[in-house]
Amino acid sequence: MGYVRPRIGALAVVAALAVVPGWAGAAEAAPGTTPKAPAAKATRPEPKPPLLVQAEAPPFSEGIYPCSACHAGMPKNGTRRELVFHDEQQAIFDHGADQRWCLDCHDLQDRDVLRLANGAPVPFTESYRLCGQCHGDKYRDWRVGVHGKRVGHWNGEKTYFLCVNCHNPHSPRFKGVQEIVSGGKKTVAPTLTYLKPEPRPKRPEEQRR
Repeated sequence: MGYVRPRIGALAVVAALAVVPGWAGAAEAAPGTTPKAPAAKATRPEPKPPLLVQAEAPPFSEGIYPCSACHAGMPKNGTRRELVFHDEQQAIFDHGADQRWCLDCHDLQDRDVLRLANGAPVPFTESYRLCGQCHGDKYRDWRVGVHGKRVGHWNGEKTYFLCVNCHNPHSPRFKGVQEIVSGGKKTVAPTLTYLKPEPRPKRPEEQRR
């Protein structure tokens, strides 16, 4: 009879390869070599927190804030009408007076906050969000520093002046600002009378004439 070669099963082949260094994921590295660390699993970077704007409280008129001090016991009436109070604001109101009124910006349920067009409440220190709904181009320029004023570090923390520091929200056409003290701090507030603009600086060729 001739020699019969024994049949080697597939499992035996896999087992044999497993003990040969360098084959099919050997459990131990060859002598004199440093085992390679397993590749680090790629992780998705955590999203950066949204950029927040640091703004001081707006320069309120004397004795009108918090609004709830007077409105707490009043009925909540959302009907557009002429008010029996706030005569000063009604006398100068020139902010799309034919299309909007007080409760388009002030919240009916909580008079100590403002409201966005979708009804979301907004604190007075974030009134720029309310203004930005209609004045998107000005809001964009204000955020990047080419409209309005801010103080602080050019590459660090800074405090932005709100829109209402320079524009009266009830009559927003710019009329100039005045320095006032609000909350124990010096700040600026819009004036109600138009200022005559200063003349532009003279060019060098004009100064030589």
